[in-house]
Amino acid sequence: MTMTGHFQDLTVDHVRIYCADLDPLIAQFGSYGLDVRAEGVGPGAEHSVVLGHGDIRLVLTRPGTGDHPGGMYTAQHGYGVSDIALGTADAAGAFHEAVRRGARPIAAPERTAGVVTASVAGFGDVIHTFVQREPGGPWSLPGLNPVHRPGTPGIGLRLVDHFAVCVEAGRLTEVVEHYERVFGFSAIFTERIVVGEQAMDSQVVQSAGGAVTLTVIAPDTTRRPGQIDTFLKDHGGPGVQHIAFETDDVTRSVGAMSDAGIEFLTTPAAYYERLRDRLQLTRHSVTELSRLNVLADEDHDGQLYQIFTKSTHPRGTLFFEIIERVGARTFGSGNIKALYEAVELDQAAADGR
Repeated sequence: MTMTGHFQDLTVDHVRIYCADLDPLIAQFGSYGLDVRAEGVGPGAEHSVVLGHGDIRLVLTRPGTGDHPGGMYTAQHGYGVSDIALGTADAAGAFHEAVRRGARPIAAPERTAGVVTASVAGFGDVIHTFVQREPGGPWSLPGLNPVHRPGTPGIGLRLVDHFAVCVEAGRLTEVVEHYERVFGFSAIFTERIVVGEQAMDSQVVQSAGGAVTLTVIAPDTTRRPGQIDTFLKDHGGPGVQHIAFETDDVTRSVGAMSDAGIEFLTTPAAYYERLRDRLQLTRHSVTELSRLNVLADEDHDGQLYQIFTKSTHPRGTLFFEIIERVGARTFGSGNIKALYEAVELDQAAADGR
């Protein structure tokens, strides 16, 4: 395999979330239609539960005792994404090549029960574990026992579309260049969003095969502080602000999730009044989207429909997105701005402003 080839086949293998209490998140993700697939107790009483549907695989881990890294993570951030694990055909090769290119090593390659893993640092204290699985091998991770407790049926989420990553002001270019140099990602989209007296800058980086996408966002500290500044303060540094799950039918998924008790951000009625003039929808109707608060936008390749959940995190620092792509490959500058405005409205309502 060539040096470049180590990063040609990257996928999102799983996402690890450290949390002090498993039960609320198991219930929440059950309402996302994710089934409990495996669980087990590891060293120091570490307890992990794997949930998934389609190509989505979440690993919820309650840290063990002692100096467990999850204990330090939850003390600083509360619960949150600690590991965006990357599937590859050669975990050891990817690890050594990433380290050669400047990645900080976290865990050397190890083979257990037919699964090879090795970890390097990513951004902030989020790491990337390379995972190599044998064809037909275990769906979860070594040391976890298969179980099956189904989540809410009919939701239809099928894969991780992208991660939104907040970084400190002045570090956007540094982080993007790190992913380009170390992991062979490419910058595919750049956007500056200005809303009133606030502004943020973002760049989207994507793996060579297109299966792993990070939207990296930094605040403009020359403007009035906004939601990205708030995230960085409340989270205690850079981290994953939201995970986007893709569906084939956003109205079906959002309707079923709403029925299961998941709350979403609302969108001003004026958005849908403008939408009638701005877009000729190829799927769904303005009335249907308005009823569910789903956003719509388009690029040269097609349209996309998306909505964001209200954060249930005690610090308000992690939420989720449901997205349906009908040809669109980017993120819709109108919807990035609409997300910013919607979150601002939600925060203002919570603060009583």
